[in-house]
Amino acid sequence: MLSKAESVKGQGVASAYREQVSLIKDIEDFDVSINSKSGKFDIYHIHSVNPTFRMRMNKRHLNIVYVHFIPAKNHESIKLPKLFTKIFDWYVNSYYRKADELVVVNPSFIEDLKLLGIPENKITYIPNYVDHEHFSPLTEEEIIKAKEKYNIPKDKFIVLGCGQIQTRKGFDDFVETAKRNPEMFFVWVGGFSFGCIMHGYKKYKKLLKNLPQNMINIPILERNLMNDIFNVCDVLFMPSFVELFPMSILEAANVHKPILLRGLTIYKPILFSKFVKGSNVDEFSDELNKLKIDLTYYHEQVDNSIFISEFYNKEMLKKMWSEYYKGVYLKWKSKKNN
Repeated sequence: MLSKAESVKGQGVASAYREQVSLIKDIEDFDVSINSKSGKFDIYHIHSVNPTFRMRMNKRHLNIVYVHFIPAKNHESIKLPKLFTKIFDWYVNSYYRKADELVVVNPSFIEDLKLLGIPENKITYIPNYVDHEHFSPLTEEEIIKAKEKYNIPKDKFIVLGCGQIQTRKGFDDFVETAKRNPEMFFVWVGGFSFGCIMHGYKKYKKLLKNLPQNMINIPILERNLMNDIFNVCDVLFMPSFVELFPMSILEAANVHKPILLRGLTIYKPILFSKFVKGSNVDEFSDELNKLKIDLTYYHEQVDNSIFISEFYNKEMLKKMWSEYYKGVYLKWKSKKNN
């Protein structure tokens, strides 16, 4: 395993990396090494597109690259001069082309990669995964203590948003929805993982100083503290305009919380319509009020989250990864011998 994902705090890629590595270490068939600079390995699984990892791709071993983003869709996150953007796009696209195999976290990426000239038989979809040992429901007493710790009201309907504060995450809509629903309490956990180069940085730094009274921002937290956060909320609300396969959705599902999202097409093949949809602030507000008032509707959405949580279970993902590694390694070895 080769990764620098954890060098930047507050991004889902790091969470996905930790969960995947932990999962593979639990499979007896494999010996796993992390960022080793020496030794003979059959497979190099590269989780982040660092130049040093690209230099280690050669024909002596199978090179797998994890596709956590498509360059053209990353423009919504990081703002760089046009020349740098072009160079970065070319670099990442060439990285993907050089790999022997690619793993995507959302099947919608397959068409994007094919447009880059990458054969479909080199691309495999394997979803993200969150271990139930890391994210699970707490007791009422534990939830009360967590609310006290983060100054979250005990008698309000709590709406949670999380992720980097940027345009594509729909942060503006989250704040506007909070303004329109003063009887609820809104919590956004996250910040500026990439500092001033993040899209909308100056705008959102100013906005954070003028949040509505019923909203707070909790800066980037270590992941081992996030289970408390998901437990103190009543619903996860993610109004993102662009997403991949957010780890926060799986984390909320493991804690059995309803999930309200913008109705993006990428969610259809991975969440099976087991979530609440909205497309603008009016619809988001309507859905939140329905979840707050209609207990039957609320528990239907809890059941939908439980479905998602149980679908992406540990044994299924272990089997998928085990079969994948063995299959692509045999394919690579056969091609090499020929």
